[in-house]
Amino acid sequence: MTPRPPSSGSDPQKTPEAAAGAEPPAPQRSAARKTAAAKTTAKKAAAKKAAARKTAGTTTGRRAAGRAPAKAPAAPEPVAPVAPGPVAASPAPSVPAGIDLVRVGAADRERLLGGTHHDPHSVLGAHPVPGGVAFRVLRPYALGVSVVVGTLRSELNDDGDGFFSGLLPLRDVPEYRLEVTYEGTVQHTADAYSFLPALGEFDLHLIGEGRHEQLWKALGAEPMTHQGVSGTRFTVWAPNARGVRVAGGFNFWDGTAFPMRSLGSTGVWELFVPGIGEGELYKFEITRPDGSRTLRADPMARRTEAPPATASIVTASHYEWGDQEWMARRGDVPAHEAPLSVYEVHLPSWRPGLTYRQLAEQLPAYVKDLGFTHVELMPIAEHPFGGSWGYQVTGFYAPTARLGTPDDFRYFVDRCHQAGIGVIMDWVPAHFPRDDWALAEFDGRPLYEHSDPLRAAHPDWGTLEFDFGRREVRNFLVANAVYWCEEFHIDGLRVDAVASMLYLDYSRGPGQWTPNVHGGRENLDAVAFLQEMNATVYRRVPGVVTIAEESTAWDGVTRATHHRGPSGFGGLGFGLKWNMGWMHDTLRYMSHDPVHRKHHHGEMTFSMVYAYSENYVLPISHDEVVHGKGSLVSKMPGDWWRQRADLRAYLGFMWSHPGKKLLFMGQEFAQGSEWSEVRGPDWWLLDPAYGAEADHRGVRDLVRDLNAVYRATPALWARDVHPDGFQWITADAADDNVLAFLRHDADGTPLLVVSHFSPVVREGYRIGVPGDVPAWQEVLNTDAARYGGSDVVHPDPVKPEPQGWHGRPASIRLTLPPLATVWLRPA
Repeated sequence: MTPRPPSSGSDPQKTPEAAAGAEPPAPQRSAARKTAAAKTTAKKAAAKKAAARKTAGTTTGRRAAGRAPAKAPAAPEPVAPVAPGPVAASPAPSVPAGIDLVRVGAADRERLLGGTHHDPHSVLGAHPVPGGVAFRVLRPYALGVSVVVGTLRSELNDDGDGFFSGLLPLRDVPEYRLEVTYEGTVQHTADAYSFLPALGEFDLHLIGEGRHEQLWKALGAEPMTHQGVSGTRFTVWAPNARGVRVAGGFNFWDGTAFPMRSLGSTGVWELFVPGIGEGELYKFEITRPDGSRTLRADPMARRTEAPPATASIVTASHYEWGDQEWMARRGDVPAHEAPLSVYEVHLPSWRPGLTYRQLAEQLPAYVKDLGFTHVELMPIAEHPFGGSWGYQVTGFYAPTARLGTPDDFRYFVDRCHQAGIGVIMDWVPAHFPRDDWALAEFDGRPLYEHSDPLRAAHPDWGTLEFDFGRREVRNFLVANAVYWCEEFHIDGLRVDAVASMLYLDYSRGPGQWTPNVHGGRENLDAVAFLQEMNATVYRRVPGVVTIAEESTAWDGVTRATHHRGPSGFGGLGFGLKWNMGWMHDTLRYMSHDPVHRKHHHGEMTFSMVYAYSENYVLPISHDEVVHGKGSLVSKMPGDWWRQRADLRAYLGFMWSHPGKKLLFMGQEFAQGSEWSEVRGPDWWLLDPAYGAEADHRGVRDLVRDLNAVYRATPALWARDVHPDGFQWITADAADDNVLAFLRHDADGTPLLVVSHFSPVVREGYRIGVPGDVPAWQEVLNTDAARYGGSDVVHPDPVKPEPQGWHGRPASIRLTLPPLATVWLRPA
């Protein structure tokens, strides 16, 4: 066995110019051409040109990290190739016979070929040795490799198994390039193992601390110019790996020639590959602790292949934004004090077959026409199975390639902003799928998931839960939230499945979970993560809102993180929370036949008991129109006329109830069938050639008017989270199926809302009102003929009578339309 040279290399200032007594390696390629005269000429030329130049250091081992790159000697005169071997020069310390300091030693050779080398730069590349500079290259499939220094070209020995080596009689390590000959082609490239680390110490410190808020700029594939050479820096966190290599289309998907170096205790591996740029496919070939290998997509990939392909793609953004006006003003009013009406969209199926750029020409215009303030995109991050709707993510930093490139997605967001539409994105930090090319046991052991199988396996979805207690995993997720907001100008993150994160016993029975240190069921790690995420996003990206999909009564979801509640926890720090209780209760009420609704009246009023415990969004989301639940209109009882009337009355009630609004696509025009991610909305229902088109268009016209009046009426949104913004007039008219209440803006200006959920007309129905309003004008009536109703409307102002009613000093008499909601404001 040939002993391995020291991994740190020789000190260049102590390297002798000759290796007297050193046994030369036997030439194995073109020996007849490498004459002694050629070697002598090359030695003199190289020595003459290099003598005046002293390098600041070498690229060898850890010692290279603090040194500047070696400077190239002036181009030597053209000479014949130089063979490795002894160089006649001044006396130098002797090297024991049989020691070969040029070729790769057996131990390093085995580790490099086996993919288990932590420091390949200490072996490969150029290294000062007694007698000159040793060049070592690993290039499987190559027919030959030469070193080119200026005009000097020296062919290296073929040492077998893809290794090539040679000795040049140089005083210092020069700038050089490799000429690699393959069958049918010759590649000219810089040597990946001649470069210093392309990742700074401060980046590594932040990664080690779990505090790198722009992690995507440190890990992953980053095209760059490094030491004057264009290429791509590859970095990956894999602390349990025995070795990591880069494999891709540029090396025939064989990572043997591209082992990465370990950057200390952070668990980060790094390699700068010259000549590799945007568009290249790649993965990381990881040698696991048991010696087996796995080929993994980059967890930090910013672009991926379109599924079912799974490779990562080197990318950089060249997009020039045009939404400066939007970005400058989006944070002027906090979300909970502003009108917020959201159109939820599954982007791949809204108009199946359209790309991001094509959608950008259609969706913002449609949403703007209907008056919504925002779109909410179901998860847009890359996911392997379309049927998951994006909720099982594998590419947390990559917009799905199904619809285009990351810059195409930026264009879509930009066009929304230019149309005055905010963009909220569903974000899924709770769990990830088990695909063996993605995050699951990424480096051979649990890494992103919890090491306890009971904590790792999600009982409902067959996925794995993140280990929120590990600082690097928290950093991966917190930085991901920041990434979407900063890089794609996302205006809001709706965080999916928060309840499943907060409780250790979520969907788990006795014996299937372990209490926290206090003996409770709360997942303290998840609480800390959510608090950190919210605090970081709100600090870094003003104007963004975070929204929790949280289905329990957890205390303080939208309370500030530094304010402790009765439970002892600080708030989670979200801006808004989905009001799942309101949604379930009200839809249950609407599903009953009107004759039975009086027995369920409390389902429509109970939400006001807790309406100000959090900052709420009222969600009619995709979850309510799939899996056998039927569409929104189909939940309503009775014939088609009654179903549509109920739907219109319900939407009128929803838009006037405290809380922001969310409606899933297709429900705005009373789609009769459940949503399908394959088919998308039934747009044909709005085709004028369809006989019932007017029925569907009428509901859509109502949604447009609801949004228009909503946005123009501060009473409906300015005091959403303040009790003084709402007053009941009658909450107990169960026998009549009537609800009436007032909404107030900051100045006290009221809006009167009356909802009537019976299919009869009630003439002269008395409603108590404030005594200081001289007349009331109807501003919206869901029974209007243009919406498809019976047109029982109030075109003229309604004047109060001095008769007290419902505890008010005055009252008005209204004709209540069947199954309708009416809004009136001071005339």
